[in-house]
Amino acid sequence: MRQFFGLTRHPEYRQGMRDMLAVAPGMAAWGLMTGVAMIKSGMSLFEAIAMTLLVYAGSSQLAAIPLIAAGAPVLVIWATAFCVNLRFVVFSAHLRAHLMHLPLLRRLFTGYTTTDLSYVIFTRRYASAPQSVAEQQAQVAYLLGGCTTNWLGWQGASLIGIALAHSVPPQWGLGFAGILSLLGVACSLITNRLRVVAACVAGAAAVLAFALPFKLNILVAIGLSVLLCVVLEKTQNLSKEAA
Repeated sequence: MRQFFGLTRHPEYRQGMRDMLAVAPGMAAWGLMTGVAMIKSGMSLFEAIAMTLLVYAGSSQLAAIPLIAAGAPVLVIWATAFCVNLRFVVFSAHLRAHLMHLPLLRRLFTGYTTTDLSYVIFTRRYASAPQSVAEQQAQVAYLLGGCTTNWLGWQGASLIGIALAHSVPPQWGLGFAGILSLLGVACSLITNRLRVVAACVAGAAAVLAFALPFKLNILVAIGLSVLLCVVLEKTQNLSKEAA
């Protein structure tokens, strides 16, 4: 493992960390929400900490938490988490060509730390399998860098959510966790200036039109943000064509 962690000095390791930082806010919000949800479901402090450190799979954790709270059989909980995580079988099959040169323990460690976003970011940068030892090291270093940022951000936010869950008013319940979940998704999608504008316009419109009945403020927010972004995008395209 010493050689494996020696890759932290590789330039691609730092590049992987930087690339993952772009989606780190969304992952942090998702981890915070999961931490709150675990405590709000009735799990003890020890159980919540153990689950976030050992399981490290937000979707399956959220799927298992209601079953655990309801006292469902262990096999049902395991089967549910297994089905939710089946997508990682596809990820593993794709990554096989990139990682099969590693010893078993290193592959298991990589499997534990790899998530949806780290997989997507890695395959976006390295679409094909390595053709030399140098390429193998570069690819593993990049993946390790992205996974490091992802793991630290997720675990830190999740532990904060666990610690602060009792500060959330009881009447908010798991609804507060749902708000954090949507915040995490939104933060992950805001990747350029046009989307920043869309988020700001939608948020402002939703607040200003809050008094409308039947939650129509949401439709107003969506309509205004989409309309504005379509206009801005057409303006940008016309400017590029003119240039």
